[in-house]
Amino acid sequence: MNLSHPATKTVARALRLPLRRWPLLRVPRLVGDDGMTTTEYAIGTVVAAAFAAVLYAVVSSDEVVDALTGLVQDALAVDF
Repeated sequence: MNLSHPATKTVARALRLPLRRWPLLRVPRLVGDDGMTTTEYAIGTVVAAAFAAVLYAVVSSDEVVDALTGLVQDALAVDF
């Protein structure tokens, strides 16, 4: 267990607790993950764009437009 990491000492000092009470607070060192964040953002952007295209195709279809138009017209036709 590595309690000598600077972040662990900083958190323990900020909270004024001894380091022995923070055995689970560790900052993992990731080696070899260069570029992972950029790749994850790129994949997330492509998936979001594909989902938006599918959603647009569904919502703009004639059946959905007719259903939403009927729903709005029925709601506006209600007498108060």
